[in-house]
Amino acid sequence: MKKVDIKLQVELDDNNVPSSIVWSSDDPPSNGQEADAKAFFLSIFDKKNLETLKIDLWNTEFEVGEMNRMTYYTLKGMADTFYRATNNNEMANDIARFAQYFGEELGIVKKEQPPANPPAETK
Repeated sequence: MKKVDIKLQVELDDNNVPSSIVWSSDDPPSNGQEADAKAFFLSIFDKKNLETLKIDLWNTEFEVGEMNRMTYYTLKGMADTFYRATNNNEMANDIARFAQYFGEELGIVKKEQPPANPPAETK
């Protein structure tokens, strides 16, 4: 069985606010090399308590527009992940439609664009 390390390193300023975020992974795209990041959203499902533990951090350089874009792409990814995990076309498409609406309202995507790579067609 293969094991892979995924590492997150957060440097805090004097007020315990993240000033630097560095990540690495044994696998691609990092291949063990450290890479700078401005933010991360981490969700872990606790097997024992059946709840999600979350850590959402961003550094002092992270701008609101970048948060908008990160959230948009996170929502799009959630639609795809939800579909792959559950095969629930209808709900995955609802998540994708919300992601599209979110992106349109924040000016990340144009309103006339259909959702990019919807997870599945609703039957």
